[in-house]
Amino acid sequence: MHAKYISYQDTNAFSAVVLDYISGKDELKSFYNYSVDLKGFAEAIENRRFNGDRSVLVDTLKQQYAAVKTTPMVTEYIKRLGDNRTFTITTGHQLNIFTGPLYFIYKIVTAINLARTLKQEFPDYNFVPVYWMATEDHDFEEINHLKVEDKVLTWNKQAAGATGRLDIKDIVETLTAYKGYLGIGKKGLMLSRLVEAAYTDNTKLSDATRELVDALFGEYGLVCVDADNPKLKNQFKEIIHRDITEQNSFKLINESNVKLEELGHKPQVNPREINFFYMIDGLRERIIYETGEYKVVNTETSFTAAQLKAEIDQYPERFSPNVVMRPLYQEVILPNLAYIGGGAELTYWLQLKANFDHYQVAFPVLLLRNSALVIDSRSETRMHILGINHKNIFNDIETLKNEWIKEHVSIKLTLDDEVRGIQAIFDQIKLNAYKIDKTLSQSSDSAKTKALKLISNFEKKMLRAEKRKHETSLAQIENLKDKLFPNGVLQERVLNIAPFYVLYGDEFIDSLVAYFKPLDHQFTILFA
Repeated sequence: MHAKYISYQDTNAFSAVVLDYISGKDELKSFYNYSVDLKGFAEAIENRRFNGDRSVLVDTLKQQYAAVKTTPMVTEYIKRLGDNRTFTITTGHQLNIFTGPLYFIYKIVTAINLARTLKQEFPDYNFVPVYWMATEDHDFEEINHLKVEDKVLTWNKQAAGATGRLDIKDIVETLTAYKGYLGIGKKGLMLSRLVEAAYTDNTKLSDATRELVDALFGEYGLVCVDADNPKLKNQFKEIIHRDITEQNSFKLINESNVKLEELGHKPQVNPREINFFYMIDGLRERIIYETGEYKVVNTETSFTAAQLKAEIDQYPERFSPNVVMRPLYQEVILPNLAYIGGGAELTYWLQLKANFDHYQVAFPVLLLRNSALVIDSRSETRMHILGINHKNIFNDIETLKNEWIKEHVSIKLTLDDEVRGIQAIFDQIKLNAYKIDKTLSQSSDSAKTKALKLISNFEKKMLRAEKRKHETSLAQIENLKDKLFPNGVLQERVLNIAPFYVLYGDEFIDSLVAYFKPLDHQFTILFA
């Protein structure tokens, strides 16, 4: 494989707030602490004061990895987390079955590469890449399916509560279908064996995900963290109680949202008055304050203020943060230096800084994960024949077709010269009319507008007529675009790793590690 790079702006796939952030626009600087470069990381290392319990973190991770035959590097990295000179580089994601869409993979590779880069630049410190497993999330409908080329595989199950706790014994049918797609080729069988081992040797989705991710990335030292743990949650219980009873996050994040909106940016998430769920096996429901009590919606469970305090003190693991409080929990229990996320995540993290400041928790460096488009050899050949390069492939289909017609047809299909001529004629008419009667100049402008519109419409008709003569080539452009941008969006948001593993095996992940450059802020195009 080899790679080329383009700017994120040239992809036409990222929001204005993300582009403004990675370009360092001054107007956003109040929403974060550090620039996304080596200078910013140097400042973050100097300022980071971790108050969490490293020994609890290490012991918890050792327990979570007890049944995993991991690599010596992962074991060593877990041990190093007990050292005050060790930081984590974290990315997070839901527990999508069989890793879900490609950007799950891209997030992790970005974390691995950033940790490597920082170790080279700051050799006196250690940097551990971490995958934060969103085990407490309860949106099963978002994780129970995946797409491999044109097929959607779905885990049909009645599910409730935290997805990390789900029993996976009934995933056999979906697992069999996935293995069937991977086939019996050497490369496909490699992934098939890893997936089968992960989902048959374990009973919970969290454990299966950890084992599969470790099988794919253990050699790079990636550590998986499951924060659905009483001892880890115990370190967060003071903030849990304060935020539920004082509703600080609701006030502070809303204020940040207003400021973002004033800059023309739409907030990604909106806080609630209470940003915690009550969670036990099979249940994760919102907590609301009503008629003097704290109630768990859709249940009979409620607490007085005193009972709530007692419940949090005794069972902190039953209080699960939502999307606006989870980042705070992460930074309380991890010695974290950077968080890596997609565009939507980056946006909502920018909304959270005031809340971090209020609770005096360090706000990490925010980094946009690497994104990529993988172009197979057949598609690359087709692009060459059609005269499409790695930059203009990101244009919409109609633009690509129009560009092809104009490039390959000798007949003049634009009427730019004629338009300029008509504009000059009407400008002269307007001048003459003005000398006769000033009010006639408006009539002249109106006639000019109508004439130019007629010319524009005629130009479009000429283009459409020419397109009909080249239906085969234009259909090839459409097929190429559909293949590389399934459903009209970036490949990484739809496709699973399976088709790429079948074709390239371990080389696929190795190439991502080789070519992803987290601090260059460029979109990667991989030619396979």
